[in-house]
Amino acid sequence: MGEAGARPSLLLYCQHVLGMGHLVRSLALAESLAARFHVVFLNGGPVPHGVPRPRCIDFIDLPPVGFDPAGRLVSRDGRRSVERALDLRRELILTTFHRLRPRAVVVELFPFGRKKFANELLPVFDAVHAAGPGRPLLVTSLRDILVTGRRDQERHDERACTLANRFLDAILVHADPRFARLEDSFHPTERLRVPVHYTGFVTGRPLPAPAPSPAHRLIVSAGGGLVGARLFRAAVEAHALLFEREGLRTLLVAGPFLPEADWQALREGARGRPGLELRRSVPSLEAELFRAAVSVSQCGYNAAIEILRTRVRALVVPFSEGGEDEQRMRARRLERLGAVRVLEPERVDGPTLAAEVQSLLHFTPHPVALDMDGTGHTVELLEALLVAHEGSRTLDYGMA
Repeated sequence: MGEAGARPSLLLYCQHVLGMGHLVRSLALAESLAARFHVVFLNGGPVPHGVPRPRCIDFIDLPPVGFDPAGRLVSRDGRRSVERALDLRRELILTTFHRLRPRAVVVELFPFGRKKFANELLPVFDAVHAAGPGRPLLVTSLRDILVTGRRDQERHDERACTLANRFLDAILVHADPRFARLEDSFHPTERLRVPVHYTGFVTGRPLPAPAPSPAHRLIVSAGGGLVGARLFRAAVEAHALLFEREGLRTLLVAGPFLPEADWQALREGARGRPGLELRRSVPSLEAELFRAAVSVSQCGYNAAIEILRTRVRALVVPFSEGGEDEQRMRARRLERLGAVRVLEPERVDGPTLAAEVQSLLHFTPHPVALDMDGTGHTVELLEALLVAHEGSRTLDYGMA
């Protein structure tokens, strides 16, 4: 793969819009890929304080955009309108592609999601194929479960399938196929002709050795926090009941994207409540879960992995607004495996949450054996795909 000592270049695009799951997963992949590839990371959203940027990766920060709690696309930079930000992003992405001339391009989620970013991604897809016989490998990177609750879901799946068949060389699904397969949440009538490869779940660096367990404690979290306010308000109310009945202390990790007004309201509500601690972030949520008696969280991709790896007693409250049903599907699958208990978000209030946590104290989660080496398998797969792609290209060119 190239000259001795040289690493083939790889362009990786990641856009996180609501939480941090896509960013955390893509950074873990990029860090592992950097051992074999020169990775240039196109980052489309803000990187919160405390999220490390691996030094082995070249970062290009696009003008940041994301969704507000109502699902509207907004600029995360007050100096630019969202329209201006999108124009600049499209230009910067194409310029980077032509300057780098990568051997491989990995795009996170699109065209299976991120339809609002098609105007900046389809020009890159066109540029890849316009490169002719020497064109790069083009791959999309997917989580375990896709959203299926859109109002136009059938049309969305057909469009994604058409674009995938037209442009992609492979699809990487970051899951164990025993837990979730692409066809479980993707239902086009057209046949998907692109090879699908399962990598296992993508995790971060190896876990630290568990420290001795401290005081009886509940950890409450909701990923980046943008859509966690209702759960946090219920947790503050539930804490008074749990502290009185069980002596259970609570650490609430609000996340960097919880709106400031909600953060200040939580702080006001927590004032004078013994045994309750609020933080925006912690150095390692997994380390906190290792030492916790109970966890209450939503059920994003990273939250599920943290629960499985730490085997903490976990109550999950899946986010499900605006047709976002992937967390609910993941939660129910974990519940069937005996790994978690589920509380539907419509039922969340202080007394209900307190009762569920009390019950959870007597719950023993079942161990779940799933492939958690998604980072290593992804590196191996991309190397093999690139060798096959370039070998096929050379053969086709020689027979032309």
